Amino acid sequence: MNILDKIIAKKRTEVAEAQAKVSLAELKTYPLFSRECYNLRESMLHPERTGIIAEFKRASPSKGLINGTASVAQVVKGYQDAGASAVSVLTDPDFFQGSLADLTAARQALTIPLLRKEFIIDRYQIAEAKAYGADIILLIAACLEATEIESLSIYAKSLGLNVLLEVHNEEELNRSLFNSIDAIGVNNRNLKDFSVSLEHSYDLVNKIPDRYIKVSESGISDPATITALRAAGFQGFLIGENFMRTDNPGAAIKEFVDQL
Repeated sequence: MNILDKIIAKKRTEVAEAQAKVSLAELKTYPLFSRECYNLRESMLHPERTGIIAEFKRASPSKGLINGTASVAQVVKGYQDAGASAVSVLTDPDFFQGSLADLTAARQALTIPLLRKEFIIDRYQIAEAKAYGADIILLIAACLEATEIESLSIYAKSLGLNVLLEVHNEEELNRSLFNSIDAIGVNNRNLKDFSVSLEHSYDLVNKIPDRYIKVSESGISDPATITALRAAGFQGFLIGENFMRTDNPGAAIKEFVDQL
């Protein structure tokens, strides 16, 4: 099994355990479930924002512990103040040391769209995302069939959530172009072996229909890279480890944005 297979296998157990504790009907009674979500497109294209989706990530399978001391609220507020268009929060506990509590803490600090960064395989996780304060869910083509992408994205839209679809190659892209998706992200990191290449973004940018917000994900550590990706046709840029591996992620993103 590669790392993605291991994560998905663990996720099936995790979802079953979560449903046994809190039913879908209970999730729908949570106060945040009824809130209206911020619009991803509006925020990504806002002239006073950067297009950056800045990520809060404590750890990863490839890097181990990245930042074990940062405060969620403090970091994400720093991201927002520096001009981020959205914030991503990892909620996977086993491989990324995240939690749904992190998502809610971020929600309380933010007035821009919030992404639940998770390996979603079940609509229960989408309801969880809404109940804990997310505006956007991530669907990863590498671990879903086309029929699953369609049904899960339609369910997310029915709850008022925005949908970011992540692809890694042309095959994943071509089988995943549904009207229930708002943005398509090209992950420059291969989830099976964690190698990184920006060429994945450049190869796919013109193959993504213009009706979708185009996002380049991972491997972005230099403001000049954003300039080049923007010139190629991307409107969004997901950046995680670059800020989180510093002592002050909020200051790091401000310095980064100042150079844009």
